[in-house]
Amino acid sequence: MKERYYLVREDILPDAVLKTMQVKQLLEAGDAKTVHEGVEQVGLSRSAFYKYKDGIHLIHQLERERIVTISLDLEHESGMLSKVLGSVAGHGANVLTIHQSIPLQGRANVVLSVEISHLNEEIGDMLDSLKEISGVKRALIVGQG
Repeated sequence: MKERYYLVREDILPDAVLKTMQVKQLLEAGDAKTVHEGVEQVGLSRSAFYKYKDGIHLIHQLERERIVTISLDLEHESGMLSKVLGSVAGHGANVLTIHQSIPLQGRANVVLSVEISHLNEEIGDMLDSLKEISGVKRALIVGQG
């Protein structure tokens, strides 16, 4: 059966569904350490939580993944790509693909597809910090979608 989705106003949802969302928020915020703690705080059974937990989400959590393509020119030295990947991860982004050319004249071009839905800051700030890494000669966004 094909899944169908509806946008529903909060005030018409059953209490069990609303309380399930409250438990998920408590767990995410760290205000409840376990499902058991969360359901006790909001007055919901664990079975109801598990029944609805995968079916309710805040609308902003359903935004499509944001993916950017970044082209970098890197000096050919040991650990350079590792520094770049560490910086990307440190900003909360997730590398999806890596394409690296063979180094010519001491430089290699690297193209990263990066998912930025959970970025800690603006994409420009991440790009600036990549440019500050010793050995990164160029970093620019060449695609977004």
